[in-house]
Amino acid sequence: MAISTGRIAENRRARHDYQIEEALEAGIILHGSEVKSLRTGRASIAESYAGDNNGRLALFNANIPVYPASRDNHQPKRVRELLVSRKQRNRLLGLIRREGVTLVPLSLYFNDRGLVKIQIGLAKGRKKEDKRQAERDRDWSRQKQRLLRGR
Repeated sequence: MAISTGRIAENRRARHDYQIEEALEAGIILHGSEVKSLRTGRASIAESYAGDNNGRLALFNANIPVYPASRDNHQPKRVRELLVSRKQRNRLLGLIRREGVTLVPLSLYFNDRGLVKIQIGLAKGRKKEDKRQAERDRDWSRQKQRLLRGR
C-alpha cells in the first residue's frame, strides 16, 4: 500500500481574516477511523481553532467525518490534542492568555513519512479596513508583476 502524502484540508479564509505572524507545525492525536477518513481526503478545518484544554494544546471544532466502513467510529467534531514540545506549548498558551493571539489552523496534511500534521498560525484579527488594504496591496503587486513581464 502506498503512503499518501499531500494536503488534506486548507483554511484559505484564515489568511484573509487574520494577520499571520508565525506558522508552526504540530502533530495531532487521531483514532484509526479518523486517519482512514483523512486518507479519503474528507476534512474541514475552516471553522476550527486551537487553544487550551486543561493545560494541553488542543484543536477544537475540526470536522473529520466518520469513515463509512468502520464499526468503531469517532465523533466528527471531537476535541483533538496537538503534539508540540513542552517549551513551545507553554509559549503558545502564554501568548493566548496574555496578548490575545489566536491559534488558527492553516492546513492539515500528510508529511513524507505518512503522518498527519497540522500547520498552525499565530494570528491577530484584522479589521475590515485592514482586509481591504491587504487586498489592494495584493492587486498592486500582481499589476507590478504584469507590467514588469511586459517589458
